[in-house]
Amino acid sequence: MHYRRFGRTDLTLSVFSLGTMRYLESQVNAIATIRARSIAGSTISRPRGATVKARHFSGRHWRMGSSRSDLHHNENPADSGCRDHDPAIEDSLRRLNTDYIDNLAIHGLNTAEHLAWVGSPAGCMAALNAAVKAGKIRNLGFSSHGSRETIAAAMQIEAFSFVNLHYYLFFQRHAPLLDLARSRDLGLLIISPADKGGQLHTPPQTLVDRCAPLSPLALNYRFLLSDRRITTLSLGAANPDELATPLLWSDATEPLTEAEQAILTRLDRAERDALGVDRCAQCYECLPCPEAIHIPEVLRLRNLAIGHEMTSFGQYRYRMFENAGHWFPGRRGHRCTDCGDCLPRCPERLDIPRLLRDTHDRLNTDRRRRLWGDDDPGR
Repeated sequence: MHYRRFGRTDLTLSVFSLGTMRYLESQVNAIATIRARSIAGSTISRPRGATVKARHFSGRHWRMGSSRSDLHHNENPADSGCRDHDPAIEDSLRRLNTDYIDNLAIHGLNTAEHLAWVGSPAGCMAALNAAVKAGKIRNLGFSSHGSRETIAAAMQIEAFSFVNLHYYLFFQRHAPLLDLARSRDLGLLIISPADKGGQLHTPPQTLVDRCAPLSPLALNYRFLLSDRRITTLSLGAANPDELATPLLWSDATEPLTEAEQAILTRLDRAERDALGVDRCAQCYECLPCPEAIHIPEVLRLRNLAIGHEMTSFGQYRYRMFENAGHWFPGRRGHRCTDCGDCLPRCPERLDIPRLLRDTHDRLNTDRRRRLWGDDDPGR
């Protein structure tokens, strides 16, 4: 298992960190997975905001790992008031039987309003800074499902020493943030590279063929692990068996080989050929939309569905529009009114209204019951 320095926390973490939201229903399975992961020599972190039978937490937004260095606080910034933060910190430390924790992350700084809230008298920062000053917390960080601009603003907050970020082979919008993290010496954890990165545990056969001899999941891991700006990838194993594939790549941190670069070129060419002149280049110049449609994200899902037959993933993410609030903002493609506001701003000269409706026809499905709680639909 390869290890890297987690930014200015100066902690050394394994390149895979065990996320635990998928196995909380079974204490036996949770313990078995954690033990298997510990034997492999990796960091265990960030259980889902819930109560685990093996150990109880103070408040549903506290998450803990196997040691004091792996406790993350995931306070929903949409909640208001800070009067409960001090006792929550004290109670959680008592339940964890420790005097301090190394890393504590505020979960979901997704909007400019959230950033303003964090530093306000009603926010949580005063209590957290007091805990840092008292030596009960060593490092503060945050996660975000927000825009690149919002995340960049949060990264400028001096109190933060690390960031949990969405960035994958099939979503590279946040690439400039990796440079910003390095310039500020922030530890960088990549959130959900297998699932949010494209449902790569269950890829379409077309994508499998194009990535051969690697699997799509392995290629995504190599793409991320070869980047020295990234410290660690979250691995959400549901059971010990799901640890096998990623652990094959836990030491594969060297630069991409010529063969791997050739696969990336093949993927890009195939996507361009399939989409032709309708390919969205993800420049974001079309925003803002008067109807609050997240045009680039809608068309990214179309790119993947047509370009690589990742229709199932596209449907999975498209369902979240208008159903997940600030965790996945924007309205669906059929809300377009043909106002034409976006058209002169598109350097590709795309017929955006037509493509939005086409995406809706391809990806819209009946709404299904969510598998997550209302407090965190973006996970």
